Amino acid sequence: MTGWGSPVMAMGMVLLWWLVGLGVYVLVRRLHRSDGPAAARLTPEQVLAERFARGDIDETEFLRRSEVLAGGTRPVGKP
Repeated sequence: MTGWGSPVMAMGMVLLWWLVGLGVYVLVRRLHRSDGPAAARLTPEQVLAERFARGDIDETEFLRRSEVLAGGTRPVGKP
């Protein structure tokens, strides 16, 4: 290749790899964002139920926090 052939091809390859990287970045961001809004729509009661289902909290803690969320008189920090 003579003249401008090599520099143009080199710039084309750099542009191609930049576009591939940008495409991967956009795809990863979209896939990651799909979890965000769904989690943001959960109510506090649903989050509490999920924590109980996973075993993060026991039944007593679940019932106590459920009462507080329902407008009970017992504050979260008090037994």
